[in-house]
Amino acid sequence: MRIGLLTEGGYPYVSGDARLWCDRLVRGLGQHEFDIYALSRSERQEDEGWIQLPPQVSRVRTAPLWTAEDDGVVHGRRARRRFAECFGELAAAMCAAPAVLDGSEASGGVTASEASRGVVADRFGSALYGLAELARDEGGLVGALRSEGAVRALERACRAPGALRAARTARVPDLLCVAAHVERALRPLSLDWYEDDGLGSVDLCHAAAGGEAALPGLLALHFAGVPLLVTEYGVQLRAHYLASSAAEESPAVRALLAAFHGALAAEVYRRAALITPGNTHARRWQERCGADRAKLRTVYPGMEAARFAEVGERADGSGCVDPDTLVWVGRIEPAKDLISLLHSFAEVRKEAPKTRLRIVGAPADGPEGALYLAHCKALAAQLFPDEAEGVHAVGDNPVSFEEIGGPEVPSLAEAYASGAVVVLSSVVEGFPISLVEAMFCGRATVSTDVGAVVEVIGGTGLVVPPRNPRALAEACVALLRDPERRARLGAAARARALELFTVEQNITAFHGIYLEIVSRSPVRRLVVDDAGDPLPFGVPAEAHVPGRWTEARLMVTGRPRWAAGAPVRATAPLPAGEGA
Repeated sequence: MRIGLLTEGGYPYVSGDARLWCDRLVRGLGQHEFDIYALSRSERQEDEGWIQLPPQVSRVRTAPLWTAEDDGVVHGRRARRRFAECFGELAAAMCAAPAVLDGSEASGGVTASEASRGVVADRFGSALYGLAELARDEGGLVGALRSEGAVRALERACRAPGALRAARTARVPDLLCVAAHVERALRPLSLDWYEDDGLGSVDLCHAAAGGEAALPGLLALHFAGVPLLVTEYGVQLRAHYLASSAAEESPAVRALLAAFHGALAAEVYRRAALITPGNTHARRWQERCGADRAKLRTVYPGMEAARFAEVGERADGSGCVDPDTLVWVGRIEPAKDLISLLHSFAEVRKEAPKTRLRIVGAPADGPEGALYLAHCKALAAQLFPDEAEGVHAVGDNPVSFEEIGGPEVPSLAEAYASGAVVVLSSVVEGFPISLVEAMFCGRATVSTDVGAVVEVIGGTGLVVPPRNPRALAEACVALLRDPERRARLGAAARARALELFTVEQNITAFHGIYLEIVSRSPVRRLVVDDAGDPLPFGVPAEAHVPGRWTEARLMVTGRPRWAAGAPVRATAPLPAGEGA
């Protein structure tokens, strides 16, 4: 079958989110064909180019989400009226305040709040598809979404009775900010991806994330009936909430953008055939955002176990590991809470003075990451002043900051092999990749209870509350003093990782899901060969074998040969004993 893989800020670009996962998925499913539809996030990402694509990728179409030139489309009076109606409905759905949870019920045992959310969802969806149809008919909506009319429609929705309390306080700068954000998010509406030779020709759309990445899949479903599969290893709505809490925006802007992204997420979950969260933590978020539990299938991310095999197989307590070293691996940023880790290590040193801490990783992009790394180094120098054993010796700090590829840490596997215990101190975490890598290496772990940590560890490591340096220190000391326990936990962790988190299990799961969706959602368009016989898929399996079936065409009008003529009544079965 042909899969339309939808990405945003990732595959097939060299850098970006979910790049490795998408590449492993495409390469592992060589029996299918893939069309890649990618939205880029920045000019730098486009300049870096693509990774080398496998032969099963038959087409790549890209569009920038970071910029949109004026399409030059001039709308007539009727088109402007359609836009005003549709965008006004979209803005009204964004600004609609939810019903009060008073326990009252509507027909069918549905609470008033649930009924209100359903009405808002229908209103938002109808407006969204109305804008999409207008964009298809007129050739784009870039200019209209940037117009003064869009801002005025948003202002009317904010001032309407029953609007969100925070939305009523929105001023002109707030409205301009929200309108610009909505225009950026809705740029996929103006793309020419949804014709019969684009997403309309695939058998299944697979969005590698929610939000803007899934928006082309919604439109392919609306225009061509192509089923949609949504995979979220990090819930987009949760990421928006976290980003908006750190941004310096007014309450009105935060409320309106949260309402927009919440409505978009609810529409994606409502229209998707299946949703595959990467863990139970993401699954709970999706359920709270409106996803139907019957549509959810948890599929853990697949990771390459072979690169950690050598370290994992020799993690047997034979003396190859420094028993007095703690290792932290990851991207250095405030969410990882290295400050608590350093204070915790100070407590560890009181109980085990010979212990060392190796922090392996690069700072996050931008000045904030570099500033946080400098702060951590300054704190380490303050907590652990260099002390020499004698008057003629050079002092040494027990905390080291290193990066992969250096002389001390040539590879990621060697980073985990350099210590006896791997530590994770995060206060915010989705799927903890570093923990899975440590498990592949057969290492005992101490982690904070955030995100999907408990689900991933599954009893093969110690878990403590976040922002609790004393509890983190006590757990580390307990493992440092008990090598047999470390070995048992490490062996159990490696066995669990090999069972649940390999590339093979991920690919097998998605292959089954593809077949399940297509079997339940037959293609509505009629694809026939030259003889007029129907073909089940956009690119059927027999197309790879030479023969008359290799050239398929769409039947636009009329009916195929096998459907000609009047309906034939089924033959009634003969009574028992007759027909001999």
